[in-house]
Amino acid sequence: MSIRQSLSRAARGLLAAVGLCLAAHASAAQDGLAALATLKPVMDCAAVSQLDLSSAVGAATRVVAAASRQDEGHEVCEVKGEIAPHITFLARLPEQGWSQRYLQTGCGGLCGVLDIRADHAEGCSVMGDGSLVLASTDMGHQGKFMGDGEFGRDPQARIDFAYRGVHLTAVAVQALIKQFYGQPARYRYFSGCSDGGREALMEAQRYPDDFDGIAAGAPAMNFQVQNSFYHAWQARSNTGADGKTILTADKLPMLHAAVLKACDGIDGQVDGVIQDPRACKFDPVVLRCTPGQDPHSCLTDAQVETVRKLYAGPTDAAGHRFTAGGPQYGSELAWQGVFVSGSPEEPVPSTFMALGSLKNVIFPDRPVDSYGINDFSFDVATFERLKPMHAMNDATNPDLVAFVGHGGKLMLWHGWSDPHISPLNTIAYYSAVKRVVGAAKADEAVRLFVIPGLYHCGGGEGPVEFDLLTPLMRWVESQHAPEQLTMSVPTHVPPWAKPDGGPSDGKGPSVPPPGAEVGKSMARAPSRSVVFAYPALSKYLGKGDRADPANYAKNSPAFKGSDDPQWEGASLMTPGFQRNCQVDGDKPVCDR
Repeated sequence: MSIRQSLSRAARGLLAAVGLCLAAHASAAQDGLAALATLKPVMDCAAVSQLDLSSAVGAATRVVAAASRQDEGHEVCEVKGEIAPHITFLARLPEQGWSQRYLQTGCGGLCGVLDIRADHAEGCSVMGDGSLVLASTDMGHQGKFMGDGEFGRDPQARIDFAYRGVHLTAVAVQALIKQFYGQPARYRYFSGCSDGGREALMEAQRYPDDFDGIAAGAPAMNFQVQNSFYHAWQARSNTGADGKTILTADKLPMLHAAVLKACDGIDGQVDGVIQDPRACKFDPVVLRCTPGQDPHSCLTDAQVETVRKLYAGPTDAAGHRFTAGGPQYGSELAWQGVFVSGSPEEPVPSTFMALGSLKNVIFPDRPVDSYGINDFSFDVATFERLKPMHAMNDATNPDLVAFVGHGGKLMLWHGWSDPHISPLNTIAYYSAVKRVVGAAKADEAVRLFVIPGLYHCGGGEGPVEFDLLTPLMRWVESQHAPEQLTMSVPTHVPPWAKPDGGPSDGKGPSVPPPGAEVGKSMARAPSRSVVFAYPALSKYLGKGDRADPANYAKNSPAFKGSDDPQWEGASLMTPGFQRNCQVDGDKPVCDR
């Protein structure tokens, strides 16, 4: 080959590299992201297996496997690693055109699986072009996604699940990035929903320097209460003395229709969803059967009372409330597969959701193996028994001063129609953050979006799909705070088609709720295409395409009450409770 040919080939290579870089710059600039040069690795993927990350992590860490593979059409170096004693992590590092960004994704339910999944990232350019380093962790144990909490028999596994697994994965992968590319990530992000949302908040609270931008969806931050009082109450409320389910899925469409008839127009728009259910006044007694009425078209007395209990949440005879709130009006079609079964003979799923944690994770000392849902008491004494592990499991600390101080940005989001975790929890946390951090500082660093019609993390009624990552990255990289999310109607099968929120288990019933099939419920509501940052509502201006965000304006909240519900655990959303925990015999013990 001649010198001229060599120079020509080198020039073409240089031009190709410049073109790749310019394309990345153009794409980033279009989205309002920083225009970062794209980078290649400084070492071969196979050589990664020889790396020792232990000193950076502070615990014995080894690379189990490292191999090049295709991921969504992009070449990545896929790395599997282990952090002592049993935390496994998975990372995918682009072998061409790394954008200097790192995204770690959360793991829902009780985890136990390795699955890199970014919630609501459709349309995010850097997610679609394969330029992100991606990673996730099983949080220190392996098993079924929701599972039975068996890992809780190992006290170290409980600590790893609570907070250690996600944090050390962040440390390990960022050390891996530095070795693989010869420099650290310029921007670091975390996105998770459900328990992944709890993990997201745990990072902001316990390890404020791990990430620059965090998206916390439907966070199970009140883990101790959520996986005990909430699901146990929903299960018991819908189980008769004969052990059969009282309210079954066939009654949910009529219940949902009655709620919409009573409350859909409160916000000034009749569009199939309720923008703020707290302004709704509804009593299921309107559906009570009358003599001679077809029982399929109405509710029995027992069903009316059950519905009231499901909305209200756990209380005792003295009037103590044990959760921040229950499922909201408008969420009825999502109840199937959570605390409503398909037939009287099918057990209520909330029973198993509660028992997995109650038997193995919630209490310092595990109950006897025969412990059942009927052994749980809804009283103040039981609530007090939850508090020791509050210091380990809960992510309700509103003190984000350190996270905000280094420029961190937090996007909270939740669906108004979430049956698993009440959005009132997230609203109350947002209110607590503003009190502790200060309203002005919080406005610079925290946004909350509560989305009408959205179920648990995905699926729902009307337009419930959105790109979450681009607004978060734009905020971090360009200081452009997100004031609205652009919504669309999903074109894919929603997550309710999978029962528990896992990679192949989903976030809702095993089949679409009656009346909520794709192409029916999703198409019947006009396309409200904008959700504004809380507390503003979205108001259609009355003309033009409803799918065009320009045809919407902010509207005042319909609800005039407090964002801080009065309940037994209101004091749990205060600073200073989180502790580091160690193994002591057969249980975890936290520092005083």
